[in-house]
Amino acid sequence: MMKNNKMKWMAALFFLLAAGSSDAAQVRLKTIAKVKGVRENQLIGYGLVVGLQRTGDTQRVVSTLQSITNMLSQFGIAISPAQIRTQNVGAVMVTAQLPALLKSGDKIDVTVSSIGDARSLQGGTLLMTPLQGPDGQVYAVAQGPLAVGGFSDNSGEFPLIQVNHTTAGRVPNGALVEREVPSTFVDNDNISILLNKPDFGQASMAAQALNQQFGEPVAKAVDGGQIDVKIPHNYRDNVVEFVAAVEDTAVMTDAPSNRVVINERTGTVVMGQDVRIDGLAIAHGNLRLVIKKTTQVSHDAVFGHDELTHSTTVSVDDSGKKGNLVVLPEGATLVDVVEAINAVGATPRDLISILQAIKEEGALHAELDII
Repeated sequence: MMKNNKMKWMAALFFLLAAGSSDAAQVRLKTIAKVKGVRENQLIGYGLVVGLQRTGDTQRVVSTLQSITNMLSQFGIAISPAQIRTQNVGAVMVTAQLPALLKSGDKIDVTVSSIGDARSLQGGTLLMTPLQGPDGQVYAVAQGPLAVGGFSDNSGEFPLIQVNHTTAGRVPNGALVEREVPSTFVDNDNISILLNKPDFGQASMAAQALNQQFGEPVAKAVDGGQIDVKIPHNYRDNVVEFVAAVEDTAVMTDAPSNRVVINERTGTVVMGQDVRIDGLAIAHGNLRLVIKKTTQVSHDAVFGHDELTHSTTVSVDDSGKKGNLVVLPEGATLVDVVEAINAVGATPRDLISILQAIKEEGALHAELDII
């Protein structure tokens, strides 16, 4: 009897360890944290897009006419805004993210968005546009042809056919970095590591992993989001190598970081198949999506204990009734949601709206990036 009980306890312990290990993962520290002082910077600028096929700003947008006048005056052409009759130009705001540690001459992507009444930026070219930081200094200059993630038929006064947004686009590698942003990440022979998602337990585990990595107590968790690391004497002359070793340290984490990337202009959604959601309910138009998770108890004849088995069934109803309920119980994956929505022929924008609502509720176990 004692032997059988011992076997049962060992079996139970095995299943507990297996269940716990499925939720844990070992990752490099750089995947869940960043070095304090090494950060991105936002840039913005005002420019003109030319070469549009009569889909640019109309005469009602006085600021665009004034901008054209100012631009032409730099080439010795004197003309008043009242004399300009063109719809091939559109005023735009240009934004960009300047990553840390970039040097002068590097290139970054820029996003171009119309601020006038232009119908489409399709086929346009962005003219040289200085991009400023919060301090008013110019850090990059953007120019180049736009890649618009949409299409529209502009043969008439209003587009007869339009797919996605045509008043915003991107210029890949369209900005040239002109000024470097200084990065100061060493303070009195110390660096600070900032967790992407503050957590006291994660900060403690990261500090312990760093101390084990370097064989001495160099790391200390200040709080749930920051870990201070003292640079050892043998790394004082090569801080870059030390930071690389810190970022490469293996750390246990609850689960690997998942991401869901959304491009609203093109309706594109990219996500991992293991992204999961908590239980919640969403009312979304005419769609009624139900994902039921059932739990069954079965008796194991070998080990003599009960096992829990889960099954998931997906059903979809697009009956046309307004305000139908979308029920997403805990444990359902986003792949289930996508398959169910595609089954009724819904558009990717329905999925994007649902994903944003789930993230706002806090039930999405992934980072939601909107580009």
